[in-house]
Amino acid sequence: MTFRKFRKKITKNTFVEPDEIFLDSENLQNFDRQQFEGRIEKPISKKNVSFLGISFLIIVILFTARLSYLQAMNGEAYRKRSENNTLQKANIFTERGIIYDRNKKELAWNKKSGDNSSFSYTRSYIAPGFSHILGYVRYPAKDSKGIYWQSEFEGMDGLEKQYQDKIKGENGLKIIETDAKGLIHSENVINSPERGEDLVTSIDSRIQAELFQLIKHFGEGYNFTGGAGVMMNAHNGEIIASTSFPEYDSEILSLGKDAKKINDYINDKRKFFLDRTISGLYTPGSIVKPFFALGALKEGIIDQYKEILSTGSISIPNPYFPGENSVFKDWKAHGWTNMREALAVSSDVYFYEIGGGFENQKGLGIVNIERYARLFGIGAETGVDLPDEKGGTIPSPEWKIKNFRGDPWRIGDTYNTAIGQYGFQVTPMEMTRAVSAIANRGKLVTPHFLLGDIENENKFSQLDLEQKYFDVIHEGMRQAVTYGTAVALNIPEVKVAAKTGTAQLGVSKNKINSWVIGFFPYENPKYAFAIMMEAGPSNSSVNASSVMRELLNWMAVYAPEYFK
Repeated sequence: MTFRKFRKKITKNTFVEPDEIFLDSENLQNFDRQQFEGRIEKPISKKNVSFLGISFLIIVILFTARLSYLQAMNGEAYRKRSENNTLQKANIFTERGIIYDRNKKELAWNKKSGDNSSFSYTRSYIAPGFSHILGYVRYPAKDSKGIYWQSEFEGMDGLEKQYQDKIKGENGLKIIETDAKGLIHSENVINSPERGEDLVTSIDSRIQAELFQLIKHFGEGYNFTGGAGVMMNAHNGEIIASTSFPEYDSEILSLGKDAKKINDYINDKRKFFLDRTISGLYTPGSIVKPFFALGALKEGIIDQYKEILSTGSISIPNPYFPGENSVFKDWKAHGWTNMREALAVSSDVYFYEIGGGFENQKGLGIVNIERYARLFGIGAETGVDLPDEKGGTIPSPEWKIKNFRGDPWRIGDTYNTAIGQYGFQVTPMEMTRAVSAIANRGKLVTPHFLLGDIENENKFSQLDLEQKYFDVIHEGMRQAVTYGTAVALNIPEVKVAAKTGTAQLGVSKNKINSWVIGFFPYENPKYAFAIMMEAGPSNSSVNASSVMRELLNWMAVYAPEYFK
């Protein structure tokens, strides 16, 4: 077949019918359009291929140029950097929780620190009057190599220590790249810090500050070594104020830079570090009498109306000198007094007799004296939420054997214990708790500093004593204010019930601890208090009642809601 004939044959069959022209202009009904069935494929244009190739070429050129720069020009510098640079873990210091009073006023907070590169804040405190309840902190510390051996702010006293786990928070962590010269090249945060929880306390900072200023004023002005005061809700144990004088400065101890001031605190005989409210042990004197009066009524050893004559003293035979008498003096002759009057005027003779017995009057005896003191929590820790609390001491034959070997217990020891002398020692917090149980008629609560602390508010014991006995004690303590030893507290704004105490100190007895305990309002007792002025002159015209009176006068103007 010739070429001409072959060509003719091909062209002859290339004719396209009209209906075939539109065959592929659209997909048929059953084609899968997502898979491009029935569509005419179009090749990539030369323009797009050229553009893509040029883009890849530019990227390769840039990468090559950068690599050349890093290796050829700065390779040696980066090699040295990689050899000398180190990666270190570093703390991101968190912020401690803020401590507030019951009205959300800040008591301890965090202050920005621009002059310290290690952490961004320092701890600040309200002052004066709050140091012993707030405490202080120890800052993070590092060794000579810059490694932190203490990585947290650590509470060292007071609420800062008691609630360390709650308010400390959790530090964060970051990785720092540094060179041989210590220059930082990069930082990466691994864990973010978590701020500590806040504390809302039951303290009323207004009353706290005023009470401290009054104790300080009377202490310094009338030669008392120190003093302490507590005011508490008698029904649930919330502490409204708790202050001790003298005190340290929380910020000075926290920073630890003022060595001279810190040494002055350490060497001062007035004991700046002693929280007298919970750790100071003091002879109570006559403030223990209401508790023994309740014991005498409960044991049935005396009727509330029976009168005992005080001519100024009682005498008993002296066991060491036959024919001679041992004389136990009253602070004055009171004449005939029943229980209410004996509480009001604080007759020692009355309590000698119902404590140890005399002639025809039966006494509680030292065993029952100790039992009723302990019933009201005296002689034991209160369980308050502060560190380093101490329990008091109640003299007993066992105590005397331990402390005075070979010296037996005598009736005179019982007499002196019954009026809060001899080896008797208590704390102001103990006595606030004890008098609260008188105020609320038998509920021994647990003192606490956290507002709304249900756990501690539910920690109480109910004393098995008849209400009529509490009536007698309430009336006697009210009479102490209306005409007796606590008449300084007889103010018009609120009715107060109280009991004073004067404990003689030392061999020469020229120093005294002055006490007053009590509660208010009298008709519906809600708040209990204890004030102690330490080691003042026995002839001072000022005492613990003077402090409490001034506080009540101030509250009548600035905090009258407590009198309702």
